[in-house]
Amino acid sequence: MLTGTGTATDAVQLTAVRKVYGRRGNEVVALDDVTTQFGRGTFTAIMGPSGSGKSTLLQCAAGLDQPTSGSVVLEDSELSTMSETELTELRRDRVGFIFQAFNLLPVLTVEQNVTLPLRLAGRSPAKGRVANVLEQVGLRERRKHRPAELSGGQQQRVAIARALITEPAVIFADEPTGALDTRTARDVLGLLRRSVQETGQTIVMVTHDPVAASYADRVLFLADGRVVGELRSPTADAVAERMTHLGAYADEAPQARSTTAGGQR
Repeated sequence: MLTGTGTATDAVQLTAVRKVYGRRGNEVVALDDVTTQFGRGTFTAIMGPSGSGKSTLLQCAAGLDQPTSGSVVLEDSELSTMSETELTELRRDRVGFIFQAFNLLPVLTVEQNVTLPLRLAGRSPAKGRVANVLEQVGLRERRKHRPAELSGGQQQRVAIARALITEPAVIFADEPTGALDTRTARDVLGLLRRSVQETGQTIVMVTHDPVAASYADRVLFLADGRVVGELRSPTADAVAERMTHLGAYADEAPQARSTTAGGQR
């Protein structure tokens, strides 16, 4: 299934989302009539060639960017009707972010970096919450260390803990293992996988790596700003094979693309 109307079991629903950059006569269509959803407690990877719209889809779904047209609903909130203040509060309270660059503050300890979103919101963590999250990511004994004293994989684990601390509806991850070596990347991906299985977290991850995508429940493929296929229970080999065909998808007419993609698994 490529598209759908979404249900109460979805953490995020996108309907007919279109995003155009630039002015008339010099327009770039980043997303072209994208309809899809991300179920609660699922792990979805988004893949596609450079310029296919992966990052734009992530930003629109997370409320970081506004679609030109269409609807984005995060849980029960229609993002297009929200003010910038309301969107800021939603991103702070109900969305977690993990980036390739970690984005940790070097002067803060692990514990301080993790609790930063709560402090910015004027909130205190529930008793034992910080210790539980640090235990979940395997950094309880490192809570007083600063980022410079940690390996790259440990820094990414801090970033994951920071995303988890607010118990968000969904975590958006943009190439979270892109700066890590293969073994460390596997450890981080395994941690994300367990957070879905054990706590019901919803994760949407942009990646270019078929191995990383194989940790997801589903892979969503984009080309030229359109959804051109998806793969359930993916393997790295199946993802890699599908990726080799995306150039062909991009060259086909929209109707042919939809028919071809829909007929593959």
